[in-house]
Amino acid sequence: MEQFSGNALTDNVFHQAPSVCRAARERLNGHRALVIWFTGLSGAGKTTLANALEAELHRQGRRTLVLDGDNVTQGLCADLGFLVQDRHENLRRVAEMARMTVEAGVVTLAAFISPLAEDRAMVRSIVGAASLFEVYVRCPLDVCETRDVKGLYKKVRRGEIDNFTGISAPYDAPDSADLVLDTGVMPAAACVAILLQRLQSRMALP
Repeated sequence: MEQFSGNALTDNVFHQAPSVCRAARERLNGHRALVIWFTGLSGAGKTTLANALEAELHRQGRRTLVLDGDNVTQGLCADLGFLVQDRHENLRRVAEMARMTVEAGVVTLAAFISPLAEDRAMVRSIVGAASLFEVYVRCPLDVCETRDVKGLYKKVRRGEIDNFTGISAPYDAPDSADLVLDTGVMPAAACVAILLQRLQSRMALP
């Protein structure tokens, strides 16, 4: 059996450069890759917008992938709970995955509550500021609670869920998001139209 001394991660693991670079993949796709990160309260409409935007980008011939919080929790992050450190690790893993997909030339749409400013800063540092487009899906708590598509707010009010963002856990509203969409007053179609307008230049090849 091989024995390693020192820190195996730093001493015995080496970065492997790809044979096909990101720029070549983007040229093949006909557009730049980008991570579009949707943040906001539960029920604000993050996944709805991500899916609607992906459908339109797919119609335009863009290479896309949606990363959704619930789906990731059932697979990649199934071993994590809802403690602060678990949520941090959840977002770290997702950010690393988004970094890889954007290097593969894919427009990646990530829909995650991501409530803490420090965690969103971590995501930006992993993905890279030039590759990230942050969208704050703003919606009043009472509107989110009225929607309650998943029935989570009802469970919170019955005391069945602890540490719920916006009620018993904090949400740090972004103060420098690339785009703010008020889904409490603006329909999804209008939000997607604004997103498409803002993203065209970011996805255009030089």
